[in-house]
Amino acid sequence: MAEGFRKTPAGYVAHFDPEEIKLLTKLFDDVALTLEPEESDSVDEFERMLGIKTDARPPSDNAVLRMLPIASDDPEVADEFRKFTELNLREQKMSALALASMDVQNQRVVLNEEHAHAWASALNDVRLTLGARLNLATDEDSARIERLYSEPESVEDIAGYMGLLYNFTTWLQDTLMTAMLESLEN
Repeated sequence: MAEGFRKTPAGYVAHFDPEEIKLLTKLFDDVALTLEPEESDSVDEFERMLGIKTDARPPSDNAVLRMLPIASDDPEVADEFRKFTELNLREQKMSALALASMDVQNQRVVLNEEHAHAWASALNDVRLTLGARLNLATDEDSARIERLYSEPESVEDIAGYMGLLYNFTTWLQDTLMTAMLESLEN
C-alpha cells in the first residue's frame, strides 16, 4: 500500500507497490495523451515554431478545457491569450506528466524540488481530468466522491473506479503539498 510523500534529507520520499506504479504510470501517460494538441486543418510551420496557435478555439474535451480554461469573460481577450499561451502550456503540462511517469518507476520515489513541483502539477492535471470525467463542479461534489469511494470494496462501476482514483490522487497530492509546505517553514 502506498506511503504518501514526506520530507527527508534526501528529498520528498514516497513508496508505492507495483500495482500502484502501473496505475500512476497509466494515469500520467493517459492525461499527457489527452493534452496532445488537436491538429488544425491549416498549420503554419512558422507559427508552430513560435508556439502560436492561430485557431484559438477552446478545447472540445471538457477535461482539457479544465486544464486549459478560458482566461477571460471577454471573448477577444480569451482568444488572444489562448493563441499565444496554449501550445506552451500544453507542452509544460505534458513535460511534467512525463517526468512524473518516469519518476514513479521505482517503488521508492525520491523527488528534488524541481521534480516535486512537476509532480504537484501532474497530480493536479490528473485530478482535473478525473474531476471532469466525474462531472465534479463543487466542493460538495468532491466530498460526496470522497464519502462514496473511500474503499476499493465500494466500487461497483466505472464512475466508482474513477472516484477511487480521484480520492487516491487527491490524497497523494495532499501528502506532497503538505511535505512541500513543511519544508518552507524550516
